[in-house]
Amino acid sequence: MSHDAMPDIHPTAVISPGAELDSSVKVGPYAVIGPHVKMGPGCVVGPHAVIEGHTTLGARNRVFQFASVGAVPQDLKYAGEPTRLVMGDDNLVREFTTVHIGTVQGGGVTRVGNRNLFMAYSHVAHDCVVGNHCILANSAAMAGHVQLEDYVHLSALCAIHQFTRIGRHAFVSGGAMVTMDVPPYCTAQGDRAELAGLNSVGLQRAGFSEEQIRRIKDAYKALFRSKLSLNEAVARIRAEHGGNAEIDELLTFIEGSKRGLTR
Repeated sequence: MSHDAMPDIHPTAVISPGAELDSSVKVGPYAVIGPHVKMGPGCVVGPHAVIEGHTTLGARNRVFQFASVGAVPQDLKYAGEPTRLVMGDDNLVREFTTVHIGTVQGGGVTRVGNRNLFMAYSHVAHDCVVGNHCILANSAAMAGHVQLEDYVHLSALCAIHQFTRIGRHAFVSGGAMVTMDVPPYCTAQGDRAELAGLNSVGLQRAGFSEEQIRRIKDAYKALFRSKLSLNEAVARIRAEHGGNAEIDELLTFIEGSKRGLTR
């Protein structure tokens, strides 16, 4: 990438010749961009940030100073394969955040959606899948193969065990150690994390109606506060509330759990 084609590249930045940067990209002092990086329009790279690996960034992403995007996995099985990181649009990657490429064993791609906020020192490991509108607060850490659905909020200093799924609109409290799947709409806290109710404030802010929230509360009580077995609770919820999108999503998540559910 020639500096003549990129008037907003600081002269001290190191841009590999193979990098493909949109003409509107801005790159700050001493940033490093590797040969297999592709960046869409409006992206901004801060001072001393490093973007490497087979990494594709969409539009209007901002990578702040000292962040590391597209580095090789912290996985001893990784042997230099050309695995990838694919990031969507409008993401904010704050200081000292780390986002790694995938591994062959995990499918080869780490995926990040749109409009996510990765606060300082947060970590997205190899083969993770992050949806849209998620927030990782300071020092939140995701091990390999973790899946975050849309609108998930990970609070500061929490950690998510590998292969764990966090459902849509779930909230993980500060310092929580999550080792099993967290169902949609729920709040998890503690070591090892347990459910602590519903993310009611998050649901209200997301525009869920009172009727939708009431149905979700009914389902939560049947699943986690009754003496019914999980299969019995699922059957009861499906009979009473099946056909409603928010309930069907909850039941699909539960029935697809491989690690087991946070209870």
